[in-house]
Amino acid sequence: MTPDKLFDLTGKKALITGAATGIGYMAAEGLMGAGCDVMIASRKAKSCEGAAEQLNKLGLRGKAEGFAGDVGSMEGVEALVEEVKKRTDKLHILMNNAGKTWGAPLEEFPWEGWSRVMDVNVTGMFHLTQKLLPLLRAAGTAEDPARVINTGSIGGWQPRGGQAFSYSVSKAAVHFMTESLAGRLAPEHITVNAIAPGPFMSKMMAFAIGTEEQKQRAGKNLPLGRVGTPEDIQGAVLYFASRAGAYVTGHTIPIAGGANAGIPVPYDQVKATTVVDDD
Repeated sequence: MTPDKLFDLTGKKALITGAATGIGYMAAEGLMGAGCDVMIASRKAKSCEGAAEQLNKLGLRGKAEGFAGDVGSMEGVEALVEEVKKRTDKLHILMNNAGKTWGAPLEEFPWEGWSRVMDVNVTGMFHLTQKLLPLLRAAGTAEDPARVINTGSIGGWQPRGGQAFSYSVSKAAVHFMTESLAGRLAPEHITVNAIAPGPFMSKMMAFAIGTEEQKQRAGKNLPLGRVGTPEDIQGAVLYFASRAGAYVTGHTIPIAGGANAGIPVPYDQVKATTVVDDD
């Protein structure tokens, strides 16, 4: 089993929500490079069409197509499912990546800032997975299950969300939902896993790491000393989506430069505080 076969996705179909930019776009490029045909969906059809056009110009083995898909309401989910059904009768990979955030001081945080974030990040994710189960079941086998890959966040692992209270709670819910669905769907040849990204360049993170100076500053707060790159996302997504990860379900992998492991300690400080007990 050589690496090219281990990660090969030739002939497979994927849907990635929220993939016109950011992490979803990075994942789409990685899947297409392995031969997967990718459907890109988000609220803005033109953005998805433009992203698909850009990806198709890269000369990757897989092809992309983009169209509108809003997971913030039941009507939007149902419309998205119908669009997917027009294009395929089997769905090998579903990446639930669409997300929303909202920041405000605790005393001023609005009801809307809670409900809208939860609608997209949790409720919409659950119901899109639910409605696409027939296509996932049609694609999965015992040796090669269909895959659901959810986008959580390191902010759902640790309290790092600042004033984005509903975002952090929603991502913690995504991690728990991933485990819950994994146990339920494993007998049906569907795996469910999640990634928990740290700082990656995206529209959502532009306010924090939009400049080179901000990126450098953010990197210094991580044990590995840098913010994430597209390859970091692509490696994890390809693992979950390919034969390499076929026997893994119910896990959330932090892709966060070691943020889950603690605060970096400079080497000179470690050396200075080392104690050797000769007894």
